[in-house]
Amino acid sequence: MNSPLKVAVLGCGSVGSQVVRLLGEQADDLAARVGARVELAGVAVRRLDAPREVDVPAELLTTDAAALVARDDIDLVIEVIGGIEPARSLILSALENGASVVTANKALLAEDGPTLFEAAEKAGRDLYYEAAVAGAIPILRPLRESLAGDRVTRVLGIVNGTTNFILDKMDTSGAGFSDALEEAQALGYAEADPTADVEGFDAAAKAAILASLAFHSRVTAADVHREGITDVSAGDVRSAREMDSVVKLLAIAELVPGGAGEDPGVSVRVHPAMIPRSHPLASVREAYNAVFVESEAAGQLMFYGPGAGGSPTASAVLGDLVTVARNQRQGTRGAGESAYADRAVLPMGETRTRYHVAIDVDDRAGVLAAVALAFAEHGVSIQTVRQEGRGNDAQLVVVSHEATDAALAATVEHLRGMEIVRDVTSVMRVEGVEE
Repeated sequence: MNSPLKVAVLGCGSVGSQVVRLLGEQADDLAARVGARVELAGVAVRRLDAPREVDVPAELLTTDAAALVARDDIDLVIEVIGGIEPARSLILSALENGASVVTANKALLAEDGPTLFEAAEKAGRDLYYEAAVAGAIPILRPLRESLAGDRVTRVLGIVNGTTNFILDKMDTSGAGFSDALEEAQALGYAEADPTADVEGFDAAAKAAILASLAFHSRVTAADVHREGITDVSAGDVRSAREMDSVVKLLAIAELVPGGAGEDPGVSVRVHPAMIPRSHPLASVREAYNAVFVESEAAGQLMFYGPGAGGSPTASAVLGDLVTVARNQRQGTRGAGESAYADRAVLPMGETRTRYHVAIDVDDRAGVLAAVALAFAEHGVSIQTVRQEGRGNDAQLVVVSHEATDAALAATVEHLRGMEIVRDVTSVMRVEGVEE
């Protein structure tokens, strides 16, 4: 057996504590898989006396994370503290001091991944991050390695368990957003401040990582069009049900063909959308995640499982640890950043999809024709229209054919300026339906 592989863990919260637990419980198996003992050399925490899910020997705990990653005997650093700083500085220091890094930090990777990849390349060390997207679900490695010989054209996913739980409850129980969020918080699926989840920031960071890998281009969270679910109403969910559809918060990254002589671009977005109940993602319930991948040769693939939580995420961390440790023992490195395609990220206005639009109008002759003309003037073709009378008012529910986001936005602005239109009460994209 070779000399032990010494590991430092940064953070001992829900994920870090499970990493520490698994390092102990699976020590023999890890040694057999790696070819050397994996030895916990230190755990950096904010407070030494904080309650923890696992017992950590006092001599391993430290509040000086910077000194821990600077030790010359550390082979591998696991970063699970999250956020931008001090995580970025600690990772860069670890790499500079000769350690490889495994991280679950989606926010940092989505904001400043290139800096980390360049530092790993310069240091000749690995930077692995499977746990940054969708918890235990193995999705990044298939995109980086298993599909490396294929051309991925689209990645469509439910990558935030909190929002999926909320929307699932709204669909199955008829609850409104506030009641469903309150239940999610009571069950521990949502934080006291759920902003990062319900406003789509968490999913946008993951979408940027997925798009970067799938399309070999640098995509940051700032490139991702983002909409949350706070405006999704019980009426929207009911309308979806009437269309035999469900509402999901989707992360969508797709390759968009260029015009004559132009290279393809990349569209990356996060927003709620209606999808048919026949689509595989429609059956993803409660706090589970799933990612649907489409490629030219392999066709359609779906990856499904628990997308968060201490143990599932720790499972992904240890999977990366084994790979990185094997690489170190063999004197090799895994694949680094692949950004050779350098594709442009297209503005949301150029993205094409279908739309569901609910419009409150006067209930009188000629209204439907006037509304249809407004859609036609902006090049948005109508697929179906449903009308419901309400005394002197009526509601039109229009489902369009594919149109650009800019054309639909112009149509909605036009509608809101029409005398016969009381309000445009809902605009939601429709995905997963073939034209």
